Amino acid sequence: MKHLTLLLILFISFSACKTTQEGMGIKERNVPKNIILLIGDGMGLTQVSIPFYYQEEPSNFNRFRHIGLHQNAPTSHRVTDSAAGATSFASGVKTYNGAIGVNQDTIMVPTILEMLAAQGKSTGVVATSSIQHATPASFYAHVSSRGYYEEIARQLVYAPVNFFAGGGLKYFNKRDDKINYLDSLTHYGFQIDTSELAANELDINKKYGFLLAPDGMPKMQEGRGNFLPVASQMAIDHLSQDKDGFFLMIEGSQIDWGGHANDAEYVIQETLDFDI
Repeated sequence: MKHLTLLLILFISFSACKTTQEGMGIKERNVPKNIILLIGDGMGLTQVSIPFYYQEEPSNFNRFRHIGLHQNAPTSHRVTDSAAGATSFASGVKTYNGAIGVNQDTIMVPTILEMLAAQGKSTGVVATSSIQHATPASFYAHVSSRGYYEEIARQLVYAPVNFFAGGGLKYFNKRDDKINYLDSLTHYGFQIDTSELAANELDINKKYGFLLAPDGMPKMQEGRGNFLPVASQMAIDHLSQDKDGFFLMIEGSQIDWGGHANDAEYVIQETLDFDI
C-alpha cells in the first residue's frame, strides 16, 4: 500500500431508531446493526475508475453517494504501508510502518473487530492474500512486525473471529515450531476447510475457517475465479444469523500487489474482481 487507499464503508441493516426527544426536537442518529468494511489495498481514485473503462455494466462503486479521503500517513514515514494503514483503519491509532495492532510504542491497541465482538456481535475477515497478511491481521492480531506470520496465525486461534477465508495455510501446519495450529483451530470450535468454499449449512453456533492456499491466494490471471464474491457472501450469510449484528472486513488484497509489480493488467483484473 504505497499510496492513498480508498476506504469504503457500507453500513447495512440500520436499526429503526428514529425516536426524538420530545420538546427538544433532537433526532437521534441511526446506529447500524451490521457493518461491512471493504478495503481495496493500494486502491485510490484512479483504480476506482477502472470499471468505468473496462466493463460494460455500471460499477458498484457508483452506488456510493459519498467519497471520503483518509489520510493514513504513519508516525515513522511520509508514506504508509499496509500494516500501519490498516492499523489506523482498525483502531483509529497512528503507528509506524510494519506495526500490526500496536501503537508507535508497540503497545497493543484494541481494534473495531475486538470492540464489536465484546458487544456481542459476530465477526469475520475475508481476504485474497493470506489471512495473516498485514490488512486482515490488523483487525485481530497485535505484533510489532507484520512479518511475524506464524505468531499472527497463532493469535487468530484465540481471536474473537467467527468466520475467515483466505490463504495462509502453511502458517498453521508447516511452522518452524512444528506445532499444528489447525488442530488448535478445531479445538476452539472452528470447522476448517483447506480445499474449497463449501458448507452444507452455516450454523451460527459454529465458527468457520477456509484456508485455500499455502500463502496468498492465486491472482485472478492465474484462475482464482469467484473466490472473493463467494467467500464474502458466505460470510454475510453466516454472520447475519446473529440477532445482535456483525462486523465483516473484506479486502481486495492484490490490487496493491499489481501496483507494486507495475503490472497494469494485474491491477485491472483485481479491481474488477473487487467491484463484483
